Amino acid sequence: MTGRLGRPRGSPPGQPTGRDPGLPPRLSLGARSVAGQVFALQAVIVVLLIAAASLALVFQERYDTERDARHRSLAAAEAFAHAPGLPEALGAPNPTRELQPLAEAARRASGVDFIAVMTPDGVRYTDPRPDLIGKRATGDLSRAIGGQSFTEVFKGSPSDAVRAVVPVRDASGTVVGLVGTGIEVAKVSDVVEGQLPLLLGAAAGALLLGTGGAALVSRRLRRQTRGLGEAEMARINEHHEAVLHAVREGVLIIGADQRLLLANDEARRLLNLPPDAEQRHVGELGLDPRTTSLLVSGRVATDEVHLAGDRLLAVNVRPTKPYGGHPSGSVMTLRDTTELASLSGRAEVARERLQLLYDAGVRIGTTLDVVRTAEELSDVAVPRFADFVTVELLEPVLRGEEPSPATGMYSQMRRAAMSGVRTDHPLQHVGDIIRFEVPTAPMAAALDAGHAVLAADLNAAMGWRAQDEAGTREALGYGLHSLISVPLQARGVVLGMANFWRAADTPEAFDEEDLSFAEELGARAAVSIDNARRYTREHATAVALQRSLLPRVLPDQSAVEVAFRYLPAKAGVGGDWFDVIPLAGARVALIVGDVVGHGVHAAATMGRLRTAVHNFSTLDMPPDELLGHLDELIHRIDQNESAAAGDAADGAGEAAGVTGATCLYAVYDPVSGLCTMASAGHPGPALVRPDGGVEFPELPAGLPLGVGGMPFEATELLLPESSRLVLFTDGLLEDRDRDFDTGLDLLAETLSQPGRSPEQACADVLAALLFPSPSDDIALLIADTRRLDADRIAEWEVPADPAAVSRVRNAGSAQLAAWGLGDIAFTAELILSELITNAIRYGTAPIRVRLLRDRNLICEVSDGSSTSPHLRYAATTDEGGRGLFLVAQYTERWGTRYTERGKVIWAELPLTGGPEPALPVTDLESLEDLAW
Repeated sequence: MTGRLGRPRGSPPGQPTGRDPGLPPRLSLGARSVAGQVFALQAVIVVLLIAAASLALVFQERYDTERDARHRSLAAAEAFAHAPGLPEALGAPNPTRELQPLAEAARRASGVDFIAVMTPDGVRYTDPRPDLIGKRATGDLSRAIGGQSFTEVFKGSPSDAVRAVVPVRDASGTVVGLVGTGIEVAKVSDVVEGQLPLLLGAAAGALLLGTGGAALVSRRLRRQTRGLGEAEMARINEHHEAVLHAVREGVLIIGADQRLLLANDEARRLLNLPPDAEQRHVGELGLDPRTTSLLVSGRVATDEVHLAGDRLLAVNVRPTKPYGGHPSGSVMTLRDTTELASLSGRAEVARERLQLLYDAGVRIGTTLDVVRTAEELSDVAVPRFADFVTVELLEPVLRGEEPSPATGMYSQMRRAAMSGVRTDHPLQHVGDIIRFEVPTAPMAAALDAGHAVLAADLNAAMGWRAQDEAGTREALGYGLHSLISVPLQARGVVLGMANFWRAADTPEAFDEEDLSFAEELGARAAVSIDNARRYTREHATAVALQRSLLPRVLPDQSAVEVAFRYLPAKAGVGGDWFDVIPLAGARVALIVGDVVGHGVHAAATMGRLRTAVHNFSTLDMPPDELLGHLDELIHRIDQNESAAAGDAADGAGEAAGVTGATCLYAVYDPVSGLCTMASAGHPGPALVRPDGGVEFPELPAGLPLGVGGMPFEATELLLPESSRLVLFTDGLLEDRDRDFDTGLDLLAETLSQPGRSPEQACADVLAALLFPSPSDDIALLIADTRRLDADRIAEWEVPADPAAVSRVRNAGSAQLAAWGLGDIAFTAELILSELITNAIRYGTAPIRVRLLRDRNLICEVSDGSSTSPHLRYAATTDEGGRGLFLVAQYTERWGTRYTERGKVIWAELPLTGGPEPALPVTDLESLEDLAW
């Protein structure tokens, strides 16, 4: 083992440590240390970089100088070649005499070494050296002769140069000569060589700076490594690895991003980590959820007991200090306490109890059912803690009601659950009433004290024995010998109690540690029972509200034979609804709808929508118009309740609007067989034809109610007699494990089976499509359509002539006599007279009269006017205005419905009339003079 400076522990400073004896200690340390090696490497790198940079600068300078020479040569040649009068001078008898002075002057002015004017074939007219005049220039001049200017590095006689050659053109564009300019290469090299001292000086300065910086870095590194060499640092790393992986304590280092940075061998063994665990997120290591939660939270922990497989681990967690700019992580140490349990025997019990509590947290409260939660409590404790467990609950708790918060004795409870190691037990059965009448009995004492009570020896529990002498003797003879009674309390309110029994199967009696454990188990179960109770109450309230808002008995009508089913969701009541509304003219409206959401608010919203549909249906609107009015109503409700929510922003309350709703509205006419329907975002119906074929008519896609902005469209279908319409909500078809299209296919297959009544079809559909625990409400409405027989319909065209009233009235009277309705003939004639007279006076052609014999006698008078009559009270001096009053008095219902080309005024009379009404007039002809 070495000390901080690398020398063996305990060795005097002057003792040799394996270094070269010929080198001074400090020098040897610097040469062999990591810092010295880094300094040497950096120095070499700096020298190489500076040399490379210097060469690059020299070549760059040479390139820049040569490029400048090219530009200057070309510019001088271009300027001289385009000088005015040059083509004419070339055509003179002696061009040299005229051009030589000009060329020399231009050369001196431009700073080039030569300017030569040449013939097109390269013979010089001018040159700085007169001995070259008249001689041909060397080199390739073909490009210039062809009319192209160029530059080149020329090597040859009389000297190497950077040369530019430019053609000279006459007015017609013909090349009549060449101009060559250039700078000698030797002068270019001189410029570059003049820059070398500066470059070398800069290189030397960079070398000094580089080596100085390397020296500073090396000095810093020497301080960090304390002058250790690579062998010494390798030895330290080996020591670190040996210690880290040899200790009998697991170590995990977690980064700030919750990824595993390091795990020693013991941690891998204890936690059974995968080989590639490092750099993985702690949530991906397969740890116990509680351990994972601790690592993710980053909180400090000291000797917390965690489960890892069949082991109990004592866990400590501490944060790490930030280093090197890295954020703080955490380090976890693990100790295996399972081996200690084998020595003392107590840790094993603690581990089992911990596992049991863990299982209780997982298994108790899986549903929101009170009785099922009580059963889970009894099941989880047998046989690992007790041989028998009984759970008794107060009657209000079983019903989901709030128990009385008053403390004190409870005289009786109902047994809700029981589990045991055997079925032949002497205890009372589930459903029996359990009474606690002796205050000293463990059950009564626990309820009175508000905490668990231990009866370690039931033979000595006189209060328990006095409770039921015969029953306790049987229990003791069976072998029951120890009991813990735990009151189940939540929010300070007693919900029931749990009794843990041990029999001969477990000879050890309960002790004080068992008492605290049973109380902890009961406390956890009580919270789950209370949650289930509160859910049961809310669910029952919502179901009761929804069922009170849904139709309990469908109205009598002859248009369709209807069967329905409604099933609330197990997880919470929603807003599905349906309705059947009789309309005028023997027609019937079939409606299904769905409100988004669950709970009381959804049920209340459903009730508002159903009421609104009833109100709008009395106006006898077409389906598309009715949905439009319903959409506008919901939009207005949302606006009002949103404003109310804004006013309640201080926390006193919050209003909830209609978050979304769908609706399908269909009207069936048994006279014509026509079905008109419109949808507001709701699935269309299924149509089962008389031959058993099933189809799903396509409806125009409408937006859900409350969205607004788009009109709805209606679709008309002519249904054959004995067709079947099936209306449903999406909860019937889709769920987490089945999509909508698969549900449609299954529904079509189920509906295609012939020979079943609507009630049988409802039962078969639910049997085929119902989920074990539906997550959404289900509303199903099946209607078999009927047609009104032709012999129950009578129609007449009425001319716009008051004289025609009596003829139609007499024809109607004859038809009533043929139907055997003579008892109501006088009343029907009165109604017909008033309606026809009003249509003739105030309406427009065509005027038609129709009588329908259904459950009632329906009188309809239609005309082409959209003006509707209104009921009013006539004054004593008025000559008219009483006709509609008489119609209202002598009919069950009357009203007006509008068509595309007018209106229909209808009235319904019962088929059996009783005594004839005492009318103020005796002549029906005189009634025709009464004005409305």
